[in-house]
Amino acid sequence: MLPPLFFLLFVASTQALSWSPIIPDNLPRKTGKRTIFQKKGLESLEEKYIQEEEPMFATTGKTFKVTTKDTVVLPCEVINVGQYMQAWKRGIAILTAGSVKVSPDERFRLVEGYNLEIRDIQTQDAGDYVCQIATLQPQEITHTVEILVPPRIHTVSSGGSVEVKKGATVTLECKASGNPVPIITWTRKNNILPSGEKSVEGFSITIEETNRHHAGTYQCTASNGVGQPVTRDIQLNVLFPPEIEVERSWVHSGEGYEAQLVCIVHAEPTSEVIWYRDTLRLDTTERRIMEVRGSRHTLIIRKVQSSDFGNYSCLADNQIGKTKQFLELSGKPNPAVFRSHAVGRSKDSYNITWSVNSYTPIEEFKLSFRKVPAPSPPGTAQQPNSHSKRTNRRENETGYTILRGNGDWNDVILPAIPSEQFTQSMYYLIKNLEPASQYEARVQAKNRFGWNEMSETFIFTTKGASGYESPSQPAVLSADPEFRDLGVRSLNGSKQFTSSAVLIIALAIFGFNRI
Repeated sequence: MLPPLFFLLFVASTQALSWSPIIPDNLPRKTGKRTIFQKKGLESLEEKYIQEEEPMFATTGKTFKVTTKDTVVLPCEVINVGQYMQAWKRGIAILTAGSVKVSPDERFRLVEGYNLEIRDIQTQDAGDYVCQIATLQPQEITHTVEILVPPRIHTVSSGGSVEVKKGATVTLECKASGNPVPIITWTRKNNILPSGEKSVEGFSITIEETNRHHAGTYQCTASNGVGQPVTRDIQLNVLFPPEIEVERSWVHSGEGYEAQLVCIVHAEPTSEVIWYRDTLRLDTTERRIMEVRGSRHTLIIRKVQSSDFGNYSCLADNQIGKTKQFLELSGKPNPAVFRSHAVGRSKDSYNITWSVNSYTPIEEFKLSFRKVPAPSPPGTAQQPNSHSKRTNRRENETGYTILRGNGDWNDVILPAIPSEQFTQSMYYLIKNLEPASQYEARVQAKNRFGWNEMSETFIFTTKGASGYESPSQPAVLSADPEFRDLGVRSLNGSKQFTSSAVLIIALAIFGFNRI
């Protein structure tokens, strides 16, 4: 501290010289500051302490993620820059020095002080940018520019069209670029992938044991969150010999009607389809037409004649191979279908009902039934059904008494009532059954072209079986009870006949003639 008297004299002298120095109470601290000593006057020397802050950055280094064509501004704000020079550098290249732009690239310029603006960003602009203050020991901050590049697919398998033979293994690939690295997702147009999944991720997908169901358009989509995802299609073609599916291997028709034999053919490349009758190749005639709609190949026979019935085949041939499928055109009746309920309403009888479709009138039916055999004891071989004893008879009396407990088939030949209807129905009352027992039945029908195939086995149960309730009788069996008990009946339209009823009418007419 200066003595008080000297301080007063110093103040007076300074006032006389019109110089008003500010003398700090304390000496400057050495904390990043600098001290300037000045002398003025002839007789007195005083130190003037002027403290100046060192320049410092107001911003810190950052990473800027931008897409191409965008504009980015890299900040470089400095406090107390004073007379110090600032510069922008990239690697060893000087971009700006002070207010002078050194780089010849017109996309670079200084804005709002010393911030560096880069317009129309390109991928080559990625990297580190340094803002520097030219102090004795240079200070600097670093900004990183990362260019976000939208995804781009530049390679797909075989240029987007892949062809393999059936049974081969094929790998579909899709290569893409972008920043960040794109994620590739595989899907299948209007279908699921062979693995059963809707989509999978990965550089490629592999399909083993290819078949015609694997053919189609596969799509790889690349996305990385920048811009819009991009998609490329890959068409997979699987070459395979013809594969034939017949709509019906057995086709029923009748004289004067139309018949259609259908083969559904799949082949790659497309195959030629030829129709045969036995070994005779067929050509188009007035009554015979060959129609193709997509994969559906149809042989149409108009005004069917009895000579048209027989075996047919469709042969498909392409460069990979050939395939044949066989069909039969028949005038025999269609297999019978049982209509009665599986649970009977009576303990000792069952009214079984069935129907048959036939263009040609049915001549007779053959009903086979038996009690379901009990399971064989463990270790005992069950006798095959073909060796079972059969009891055959023609229906000529009401009801029928079956053999109990032996599991033998009982066959009943039932004459059909002549009818021109396409669907012909029958039912038969089986009597003397065991209560709470299970039976099985089958039926065949015959017209003038022969017997049809045996129907599927029908299982029914008499009343009293545990767990069963008496169902209501089907509408087709809604006749009066006394008629249901007469035995066999044909149901065709509104006409109802029984063999016993016909016998009664005949006796009545015979008796009337005798009178």
